[in-house]
Amino acid sequence: MKITALAGGVGGAKFAHGLNQLGDAIDLTVIANTGDDFEHLGLYISPDVDTLCYTLAEKVNTETGWGRNDESWRVLEEISILGGPDWFRIGDRDFATHIERTRRMANGESLSQVTARFCEQWGVNAKILPMSDSPVQTMVKTGQGWMGFQEYFVKNQFAPKVEEFVFKGISEAMPSSAVMQAINACDLIIICPSNPWVSIDPILAIPGLRTALLKKPVVGISPVIGGKAVKGPAAKMFAELGISPSALAVADHYKDLLSLIVIDQIDQDQILAIEGLGIIASTSDILMKDNQDRRRLAMEVIDFAKQLVLNNKSEIGKINKP
Repeated sequence: MKITALAGGVGGAKFAHGLNQLGDAIDLTVIANTGDDFEHLGLYISPDVDTLCYTLAEKVNTETGWGRNDESWRVLEEISILGGPDWFRIGDRDFATHIERTRRMANGESLSQVTARFCEQWGVNAKILPMSDSPVQTMVKTGQGWMGFQEYFVKNQFAPKVEEFVFKGISEAMPSSAVMQAINACDLIIICPSNPWVSIDPILAIPGLRTALLKKPVVGISPVIGGKAVKGPAAKMFAELGISPSALAVADHYKDLLSLIVIDQIDQDQILAIEGLGIIASTSDILMKDNQDRRRLAMEVIDFAKQLVLNNKSEIGKINKP
């Protein structure tokens, strides 16, 4: 079974890791958000791509969900002593990734080529594809003015009130041929439990990508449980944009795409409202506390998709296709 997942952030990486644990049962491709990418200390940094790679390679810092395991911080400590910026936490092993990526890209390799090479070296079997090799920058309009995403999210700890998002460079960005092939050839699209606004929307905004998804069965997993985000500012963003944070709000956000959404059992009272949007809703325990939870949830999502969507393809057009 060929599955293409859209992912960004820690939640997306955890679910992608669950899918990857299924081994040869599926052929997995993950399209990663690159709207968070930025230049820092002269280096090209791709946080969501790296979190996916580290997680699927089982090299991630399990306490934070991002960065490398068995990390040290000597370089950053020296940068701080010398008066350089230390607000973006990069460990020594992580520095090596950014330095080598920057060197390769300066020599003409694309982000996709570099990512494929790193995955090969780290033993990642799934294909991890940046959403585009063209630069896209997520800009956040706040009460304090416009900020790049990392300035908003890391430097300011996502405290400023959000008013709007803009994806700078999106109209010129194009999906790679590998991204389009992964979408066109797959049996199922899964939108991981990532932040809809800043992890998934940049992917969906790539020209031509949303149109391609409309031809496929799409399943989503809610990143909101009981009105709260498991991690990060997703619920805060919904609220600040005037939308009550809920599994229903997530379903409504993707309503033109989804055939099925998997929500937490605690939110089962929202099933009827979600189905009123023309989307099938299934419930599970979607909080992923450990690797076993990730694998279990991945299997359940695929089983739900087979039972409710893939085995009844007539329903796909009825539910979400124009």
